[in-house]
Amino acid sequence: MKKGIHPKEYRYVVFQDLSTDDTFLTRSTVETKDTITLDGQEYPLVKLEISAKSHPFFTGKMKFVDSAGRIDKFNKKFGSGKFSAKQEEEEEEVTE
Repeated sequence: MKKGIHPKEYRYVVFQDLSTDDTFLTRSTVETKDTITLDGQEYPLVKLEISAKSHPFFTGKMKFVDSAGRIDKFNKKFGSGKFSAKQEEEEEEVTE
């Protein structure tokens, strides 16, 4: 086996979801500089932005956006641009 490419040790690590402040203890080889005291023992700490406790798919709080709403939002944002002027000219030609 090649030297220097394998993880150093498989140990207990605490993962913390920053959005819900939920923590869970598991084993991992991830390298970290932060530590946390849990149940009287000190463990390496890995901070997560999102986990199964806070992800919308797993919590059931998914946000559905209808396509008509997206089109209206696009037209509001970019409706006064160069593309809308071309469309207005074509509409005037049709009405004449």
